[in-house]
Amino acid sequence: MFKLSEIKELIKLVDSTTVQELEIENEGSRLLIRKPNKTESVVVAHPAPPTYNPYVQQIAPPAVVPAAPGAAAAEPEQPKAEPEANLHKITSPMVGTFYSASSPGAAPYVNIGDRVNEKTTVCILEAMKLMNPIEAEVKGEIVEILVENGQLVEYGQTLFLVKPE
Repeated sequence: MFKLSEIKELIKLVDSTTVQELEIENEGSRLLIRKPNKTESVVVAHPAPPTYNPYVQQIAPPAVVPAAPGAAAAEPEQPKAEPEANLHKITSPMVGTFYSASSPGAAPYVNIGDRVNEKTTVCILEAMKLMNPIEAEVKGEIVEILVENGQLVEYGQTLFLVKPE
């Protein structure tokens, strides 16, 4: 089985070279890293418990366990109500770790209700040990913060909702 730290190191190694694909098999586990298609970076197959990682996908589908007789079917999760159409979405321009402040003890860049302009820094995204400030892009009021400090965010994920002026 591959450790997460080993997978991360291999991803960094492949990303920093001209190698387009790397496949490794070890003790019944298979690791495949591909560069050309950025949406599928790593595929791992092994009998480990599932964990969420946007770069790791199990090859074999999980086993389906039949419901016990007489058990009620689970209600499908209701989709969240669409946000107001007139709100501007500040989205993540990259995959990285969201930080609401410049350092752990510092006050957040913005809070709900704060007024911002196009050049106001609203957060920092850390990607490959680089800190990237994210600006509001619009003049208005922060009405919702959709991610938590230290959370991994994906490309295009909505971070903030802003009511434009």
